[in-house]
Amino acid sequence: MKRFGFKMKLYPGFKEEYRKRHDEIWPELAELLRKEGIGNYSIFFDEETNTLFAYQEQKGGSSSQTLGNTEIVKKWWKYMSDIMETNPDYSPVTTPLEQVFFME
Repeated sequence: MKRFGFKMKLYPGFKEEYRKRHDEIWPELAELLRKEGIGNYSIFFDEETNTLFAYQEQKGGSSSQTLGNTEIVKKWWKYMSDIMETNPDYSPVTTPLEQVFFME
């Protein structure tokens, strides 16, 4: 099992909207993530910096950020683009984080 952490940036004032959209995640998107071996997926929010920290575990070679060739992920990215920093293709601007400690 591979562990993957990354950070993203939310526009100020959109924490509750971000939470609402994820509380209502589209079933077909959640199904795709599970099918691709992505689970134990959490996103945390730093109020001081509007930074989102995401953590997920991967059984296969995919991460949530490598599925951008699927229509449902493209649609989700566009849906989220009004409340967070995105690239020209609407994918979230992400910064991979290096794991420096793990305890099981």
